[in-house]
Amino acid sequence: MDAGSAHSSSNMKTQSRSPLQEQFLQRRNSRENLDRFIPNRSAMDFDYAHYMLTEGRKGKENPAVSSPSREAYRKQLAETLNMNRTRILAFKNKPPTPVELIPHELTSAQPAKPTKTRRYIPQTSERTLDAPDLLDDYYLNLLDWGSSNVLSIALGNTVYLWNASDGSTSELVTIDDETGPVTSVSWAPDGRHIAVGLNNSDVQLWDSADNRLLRTLRGGHRSRVGSLAWNNHILTTGGMDGLIVNNDVRVRSHIVDTYRGHTQEVCGLKWSASGQQLASGGNDNILHIWDRSTASSNSPTQWLHRLEEHTAAVKALAWCPFQGNLLASGGGGGDRTIKFWNTHTGACLNSVDTGSQVCSLLWNKNERELLSSHGFTQNQLTLWKYPSMVKIAELTGHTSRVLFMAQSPDGCTVASAAGDETLRFWNVFGVPEVAKPAPKANPEPFAHLNRIR
Repeated sequence: MDAGSAHSSSNMKTQSRSPLQEQFLQRRNSRENLDRFIPNRSAMDFDYAHYMLTEGRKGKENPAVSSPSREAYRKQLAETLNMNRTRILAFKNKPPTPVELIPHELTSAQPAKPTKTRRYIPQTSERTLDAPDLLDDYYLNLLDWGSSNVLSIALGNTVYLWNASDGSTSELVTIDDETGPVTSVSWAPDGRHIAVGLNNSDVQLWDSADNRLLRTLRGGHRSRVGSLAWNNHILTTGGMDGLIVNNDVRVRSHIVDTYRGHTQEVCGLKWSASGQQLASGGNDNILHIWDRSTASSNSPTQWLHRLEEHTAAVKALAWCPFQGNLLASGGGGGDRTIKFWNTHTGACLNSVDTGSQVCSLLWNKNERELLSSHGFTQNQLTLWKYPSMVKIAELTGHTSRVLFMAQSPDGCTVASAAGDETLRFWNVFGVPEVAKPAPKANPEPFAHLNRIR
């Protein structure tokens, strides 16, 4: 089990802070802490300097002592010292122009291959928002970024919506203390409807455009719902009771499947892009792969694979966007590894020790890269090259474990929320490619997106 649930952070809370307001950090004066200037002594002319400080002024100060012969000597000495003299405090001259070893005519005959420019990865967050009352609970899932470019975050009993297009903030719902706090949030694929899991085992479905509660799903769980995952019209919920429930949100009797296999809280849920396989991770250190066709049959074991290699809670899950049967999973504080799985065979392809608790995982949609967020000691985000798992960058700034990450619809920006009650935005995955014009046919299913924007 992962020993990181609900750390106390009362000493960090500031009740007067407004949720999702930008932090303007005071920049240090550019003149502070500058290195002192060290002159270039190799460019100094100490002989001339000594002459000017001593002999050069004696004739002016006491002209009676001076004689014609002494004046002639001084004049000759000054002219000698003045030849090729540089300033006492002078920088070195520019280096000579390099000699061209290969004639330009020969190089131009064979044009060089265009080299791909290396992507610049900012080491600091581009924006930081206050997130007071964010629960420091490893097993919850309190952050999600919808397809309509609106980010949802649960702070205590309240769900806030932050529009990334214009930076506006609105409150979706505040739950009363008897049913709260909010334990999970997840946007539906349409970017308009959002599911909200609660501490009392209920799941609410909201229309974000009209700010209206559509329905409440009850009866699937006996305790809090800490994980949610959408698969078209199926909303899958994971509870502290170890159950996984498929809910068809279109019908009155919404419970269509119940998966049993975890003995402790289900803290990670992710459907594959095909919608055929579901990955679930639990506080029992187990990773399950469920197949829709197998799970709905009368087979003695519902799961397709039961993977027991992790030695701590399995919360971080991410399906690879360029290989449908590749899954990445991360273990908690007692495990600290990222593992890669072939979900068709159940084979573990690789295991990498990260050195700290793995809280969340995200794949780059445009490059073969994986981003992980971590806890003690650095509380960093680490960008890895896949499959070599060489570290490309480490992003620091959070002062407590980075519990949640969410990716923008264009796949380029990552939002991270941590136990330090801040929400940070990182331009880690580069600039979005120029999108091709979308086909104009059949626009009706997406007409509601314009209303949100």
